[in-house]
Amino acid sequence: MSSRSLIGGRRDIGDIIFFNVTRLFALLSLLLMAGIIVALAIGAWPAILKFGTRFLVTQEWNPPAEQFGALVPIYGTIVTSLVALIIAVPVSFGIALFLTELSPVWLRRPLGIAIELLAAIPSIVYGMWGLLIFAPIFAQYGQPFLTATLGHIPFLGALFAGPPLGIGILAAGIILAIMIIPFIASVMRDVFDVTPAMLKESAYGVGSTTWEVVWNVVLPYTKVGVIGGIMLGLGRALGETMAVTFVIGNTNLISGISLYAPGTSITATLANEFAEATPGLYTAALMELGLILFVITLAVLVFSKLLLLRLARQEGTKT
Repeated sequence: MSSRSLIGGRRDIGDIIFFNVTRLFALLSLLLMAGIIVALAIGAWPAILKFGTRFLVTQEWNPPAEQFGALVPIYGTIVTSLVALIIAVPVSFGIALFLTELSPVWLRRPLGIAIELLAAIPSIVYGMWGLLIFAPIFAQYGQPFLTATLGHIPFLGALFAGPPLGIGILAAGIILAIMIIPFIASVMRDVFDVTPAMLKESAYGVGSTTWEVVWNVVLPYTKVGVIGGIMLGLGRALGETMAVTFVIGNTNLISGISLYAPGTSITATLANEFAEATPGLYTAALMELGLILFVITLAVLVFSKLLLLRLARQEGTKT
């Protein structure tokens, strides 16, 4: 047997081993996800059997009477996450745009590091800061300002009605926005950086402004990464626990559509009650809340993937 054949055989064996090891890791991640789903479903099964789909549309949460409904936590989770995205996405876009297109070279690295360090702050620190520092200032200045400016707009004004408590759904959404800005901004900055300089210089060469270059060149080229960064931030917002628990108010009640009203989220409910839950239907209801949160997160990921596939198909049909 020649040395070339021997080397080729060893390479084939190495490729086979590498392929199977990496496939094992991929299968392991799927098995872990399946195991989590099965464990949550088994734990939640008593509540699923008793309440059925009524669990999703019922507000009542009464542990002594063993009457449970997930509508309030689901509402709080979705609304606070949407508020966080509405605030964080444009701010993150502005940060990424400044760092990649407008910032002086000497400022880019320290400013980028400072933004990334915000992601390293523990969530409980954000929660304590939100409760002790942000909430009083927000109640004294922020909420009265929003009521005076936006509260008189038809339909929109109902979101900013009510007493300025400082804590509540809006406060939780703002804290979540501050927490997810570093994630979204970092991803956007990185994907903006990979845009070929020739494309941008060509656009500048024909007289495009910075905004036109970003909107017509950079964003179309990097839309997959941008959407991925936004989904990363949304995932963080959906699963955040301690910061939300501190400032959302922890009330199992939907008081109209005002964002000033206190409420709760799935993660806050689990954090507040799981340690004290008695075995049986109470624990099963909390497990079902965890299962619902898992399904919501999975639905968001599936939606983002379908959106990206649709964008790819539209690009393929362009001439």
